[in-house]
Amino acid sequence: MRPVLDSDVKKLDKIVREPEVAAWWSTPDDYEEMLAITLDGEVIGAVQYEEEEDPEFRHAGIDIFLTASRHGLGLGTDTVRTVARWLIDERGHHRITIDPAVANAGAIRSYSKVGFKPVGVMRSYARDHTSGVWQDALLMDLLAEELV
Repeated sequence: MRPVLDSDVKKLDKIVREPEVAAWWSTPDDYEEMLAITLDGEVIGAVQYEEEEDPEFRHAGIDIFLTASRHGLGLGTDTVRTVARWLIDERGHHRITIDPAVANAGAIRSYSKVGFKPVGVMRSYARDHTSGVWQDALLMDLLAEELV
């Protein structure tokens, strides 16, 4: 992983428009807050994280997308594990959250392999960017001691 370069934007926009990716992601306004996921020098996706800085509620959240040709190979799982480990070990977070759509079974399986546990369903959480229909999301979290 590395910061997204200007030269990556066209490739990332193409990935986000792949039907298998577009089902869950809309095209970001920018990629400044993301890291490019690379394999053998090729950009294959991106991951973003956000941090709650209020000491009473401190935690971090992760979002990720990969090109469809790399789904099912464990790369997303490895990326989420790596980012979670960094957020825990280097950034001092004790809890990480992720919120896939309830229907995104592949993502839920991947996050579960890292140690994320279901917290609950967030009803009508996000508007589907293609249909405009509100969809449910599964809030999942990972405590530092649960990271696999």
